[in-house]
Amino acid sequence: METLSPEVLEDLRHGRAPRERKLAVCSMGAHIPPVDRAEILTVLAQDSDELVSSRAQEALLSDSLEIFIEAMNREHPLPALFTYVARNFAAKPGILDALVANQKCPGEQLAIVVPHLTPAHVELLFDELDRISLSSTLAVALEHYHGLTADQKSTLQELRSTAVDEGRLADAAAEAEPDPVKRQTLLQQISRMTVSQRVQFAMKGAAEARRTLIRDANKVVQRAVLQSPRLTEQEVEAFASMPNLTDEVLRLIATNRNFRKNYVVVRNLMNNPKTPLDVSLHMLPILNAADLKRLSMNKNIPETLRSTANKLMRTRADQRR
Repeated sequence: METLSPEVLEDLRHGRAPRERKLAVCSMGAHIPPVDRAEILTVLAQDSDELVSSRAQEALLSDSLEIFIEAMNREHPLPALFTYVARNFAAKPGILDALVANQKCPGEQLAIVVPHLTPAHVELLFDELDRISLSSTLAVALEHYHGLTADQKSTLQELRSTAVDEGRLADAAAEAEPDPVKRQTLLQQISRMTVSQRVQFAMKGAAEARRTLIRDANKVVQRAVLQSPRLTEQEVEAFASMPNLTDEVLRLIATNRNFRKNYVVVRNLMNNPKTPLDVSLHMLPILNAADLKRLSMNKNIPETLRSTANKLMRTRADQRR
């Protein structure tokens, strides 16, 4: 049995190998790890050569479900693998978990399995706006999902919008980008974008884009900024102190466990007059003595929060006696 080099395996994964080698894979005439073979077979099943395609489809029938799940759990599976699994195994245990969990799974393949998704799967997709905003096919499929919440329906409606509040973004850009030439370029770029494109820009753009789009009128764009993998702790600290952000953005920051681990974020939220009162009161015990005292003297925050801070200070003082 022939052992294939990494270069030959790569050719097979992309359908570039000679016909004889493709057929050898289908008939197990080549030594390939089972997970690699299963993935390659999903590529060969779509081969333009009818013999290769039919042999590959027959060979796939003998692979176990666990092998496909293991293949999908790898970092960079091929789209052909997701396509084959979505079309043939959507109702099988573990398949939906693997499809939803791997962010490399294209939205078009996820759209195929939407009718089979649980509410928990759908919630995970909405927590990752990147995939929904990239794929109109997935967004349309989700619109027909039977168990959408009101918030999820609202998110899909907002993604279809093309409206841009240019005045609001201009004010935000003026603070985010001091260079007037770069600022004008940024605004022109954003003004031509749909909401889905602004979501992508919020997720993958530079810091000045995030500082501008965090004040976008569209809630989905605001959420995308906070989901950006490029977002830094320093940016979140700055957002937490901004009184011109919406209550909803500040609430999203406060309810994010990773953000709340940063004490500066908590302190800035507590001193931000726009932070919802129920959020501030819930986080009050986190403050240390010095910051609690400063908060009790901050006349910009609600009186209820100041008086509660004073009560907490007295309670802590009594406990120390």
